[in-house]
Amino acid sequence: MRTVTWSALDDAARTELLARGTAAAGPQVTTGVADILRGVRERGDAALQEYAERFDRAPARQLVVPAEQITRAAEELPEELRTAITAAAGTIRTFHRAGMSADYEVETAPGVRCARVVRPIRRVGLYVPAGSAPLPSTALMLGVPAQLAGCPEIVLCTPPGEDGLPDATVLAAAAECGITQVFVTGGAQAIGAMAYGTESVPRCDKIFGPGNAWVTEAKRQMSTAEGGPGIDLPAGPSEVLVIADAGADPEFVAADLLSQAEHGPDSQVLLLTDDPALAEAVAEQVQDQLEVLPRADIAAKSLAASAIVLTEDLPEAFAISNDYAPEHLILALREPDAWVDSVERAGSVFLGDWAPETLGDYCSGTNHVLPTAGAARWTGGVNVASFQIAMTVQRVSPEGLAAVGPTAVALSGAEGLIGHQAAVTRRLARGGAPGSEVRA
Repeated sequence: MRTVTWSALDDAARTELLARGTAAAGPQVTTGVADILRGVRERGDAALQEYAERFDRAPARQLVVPAEQITRAAEELPEELRTAITAAAGTIRTFHRAGMSADYEVETAPGVRCARVVRPIRRVGLYVPAGSAPLPSTALMLGVPAQLAGCPEIVLCTPPGEDGLPDATVLAAAAECGITQVFVTGGAQAIGAMAYGTESVPRCDKIFGPGNAWVTEAKRQMSTAEGGPGIDLPAGPSEVLVIADAGADPEFVAADLLSQAEHGPDSQVLLLTDDPALAEAVAEQVQDQLEVLPRADIAAKSLAASAIVLTEDLPEAFAISNDYAPEHLILALREPDAWVDSVERAGSVFLGDWAPETLGDYCSGTNHVLPTAGAARWTGGVNVASFQIAMTVQRVSPEGLAAVGPTAVALSGAEGLIGHQAAVTRRLARGGAPGSEVRA
């Protein structure tokens, strides 16, 4: 993991330093994903089975997971793990329930009442990765808010393990969220299955979940296709940025960097600090801890595209972070709360020495499906509202039409939309029958 001084870099070098690994995915991924999606659209379940044999560590033994297998997986899980899943689901529910959207209604003018009503998305598709490791936590992060939103149908797709079967902990997490429609398929083909629908997998209105460059590109392509599904956000390879001062613990900082580096070879981790001694100590800790990390090979590849950056001061570090817009931001500072207002763009922020990003991944209660690749510039992470649509309703009395109608007449006339104008003037000319009501 290299160490660089920010002030010594020119603009081109700074851009290169902060470039995410997915930016190099290029046309090969785009073309490959398009071919996979075409195969799913044309051949349905047969294509899913073919791609399982071609891309997964072992072909799926089954595509559809019976409901009783989901229930059994939860029952047969070791008690400690079953308890952890229940506990994590509890904190996630507590946090997400507190932020749920509520209907509201206001009188915008005398006789004009406008409301906003929230409805669940009818059928949502959840993608739970299991490429290098199964992620039951993702099933919870998506399943709990989908449950709270009241979605009538929840579909979950997850890749097969080495035995060709879905991971039991993912099934147990699905059971915790009341999910009964689980399918063993992964990668871009799983996104295609939920977007187009196959003989077995229902077509979904919106697709959620993180994944590698292929999954992210599949979501992008399907969301821009005519009649395609919505997607949650660009949730690609993981990333973390740590801003640390001289008082930070090098052991903790290094552990935080490695916790994200082990996600995958295309993950990116960055440390920004104004203290050269800390930078050196963290670099040494990273090497020491890497030697005992079971996923050291994966983490080492991630570290090759990562860096420790020396800044002039903390304000410069925050300026860099805000331009980068990290998925995860850790403030390893002596007074982290005092710096929160300096954070303009980040997916999820962790304050102080005792808030490792790992807690956000599993059980603090916040969601770990977060914007990557700089998308934190314009969106936040998944929440209950992500699984809902909001409709507006207007209720207008004859008096209300008289109050706001002239405004509509003037504006529609200025736009030359005389049909729009006439829909109001004809009613104004009628005067409205006593006690009648016009709904728009």
